[in-house]
Amino acid sequence: MSSHNAFPDELPPQIDGPSAWFGPDMEARSDEWLLHLSAAELAEIAAATEGYGDADIASMQREDFPLPGLAPRLKAVLSELLEGHGFVLLRGLPVQRWSLRQSAVAFYGLGLHLGRARPQNAQGHLLGHVKDLGLSSDDPRVRIYQTHERQTFHTDSSDIVGLLCLQTARSGGQSALVSSVTLYNEMRRLRPDLAARLFQPLATDRRGEVPAGGKPYFEIPVFSWHAGLLSAIYQRQYIDSAQRFDEAPRLDAETVEALDLFDALSNDPRLNFMMSLERGDLQFVHNHSLLHDRTAFEDWPEPERRRHLLRLWLAPESARPLPPVFAQRYGGLVPGERGGVTMADLARQAPLVAD
Repeated sequence: MSSHNAFPDELPPQIDGPSAWFGPDMEARSDEWLLHLSAAELAEIAAATEGYGDADIASMQREDFPLPGLAPRLKAVLSELLEGHGFVLLRGLPVQRWSLRQSAVAFYGLGLHLGRARPQNAQGHLLGHVKDLGLSSDDPRVRIYQTHERQTFHTDSSDIVGLLCLQTARSGGQSALVSSVTLYNEMRRLRPDLAARLFQPLATDRRGEVPAGGKPYFEIPVFSWHAGLLSAIYQRQYIDSAQRFDEAPRLDAETVEALDLFDALSNDPRLNFMMSLERGDLQFVHNHSLLHDRTAFEDWPEPERRRHLLRLWLAPESARPLPPVFAQRYGGLVPGERGGVTMADLARQAPLVAD
C-alpha cells in the first residue's frame, strides 16, 4: 500500500498514538488540555491589543501582535494540536470587561501565532461570528452555524478552527469532540468493508460558495491516507444535500450504511465527550484528526446576551501534508496558504458584526 495514495488498495493498519483517544478518558485528563492564562500572559495580551490600536484587524500580521513571553507556550499548543490530542482550551480572556473590538483583536492576534487566517465564507470574512441569525439549514444557502440547531459532528475546511466564547446561551450549545482516528479504528474493527467505502470520494455541498469554474460540490473521501497519516473531512448534512444536484454521484446503499455507522460511532458516549465553553474560553481544534459538534441551544431574549462566538480558520506553516484531492476544497496544498472558502476576488475583512 502506497503511503501517498488517498484511496488505498487495502485498509491502513490500526492507528495508535495520542490522536487515537476515547472521550471519557480524555475528559478525565482535563489537566492536559485545559490551560489557564496567567496574569502575566493576560497583561502581555492586553498590551499587544492596546498597541495595535485602531488598525484594520484583517491586515494584522504576527509581528504586529508581539507576545514574547507567551509565544513559546503557543508554540507548544500548536504542537499539541498538530501532533498530539488535537485540541486545546485556553481559559481566562477577560471578555466581560473588554469591548468587542478588544476581544476580537486579542483573539485574532493570538490566532496568528498558530497560523494564518483563512476566509470563512463568500464574503471573505477572516473573523467569523457563530451566532443564531434566525435562519434555517433547510435553506441551501445557509450554513448551520448561523442557526440555533445542532450542528452534528463535522470538520471545518481549514487545518485548525479556533473559537472565542463571548456570550453563552440560556441553555444548550455545548461543544463536543470525537477523534476521527478512533472512529476509523472502530469502523475497521467492526466493519472493515464499510470503513473501506469511506476512502472513496463523496460529493459534499458547497452551499452556494462555488469557486470560479468549480462544481457546486466537492468530491473528497471521508477518510484519506497520505504520507502515513489519516485525515478526515466530514459534514453529513452537506453530503446528503449534495444529492440535490443531478450531476452529483449518487449515494448507494452500502455507502449510506457506512455513513450511518460513522454517525452512530461519533455519537457514542464511549468515544466522544462534551465540554461547556465559558465566556473568555478559546478552543482550538485540529480538523484533520477530530470532529466537533455543537448541541442545539435556547438563547436569551435580550439581544446583548445572546450566544456569540468568534471564529478563526487557521493555516499553520507546519501543518501536515494533505493528499491532492483536498485541493478541491482547500484551494491548494501548501501549508500556511491553504484552506477556507477559496473564491476569486474576495475582499478579505474581519467584521465586528455578524451578518
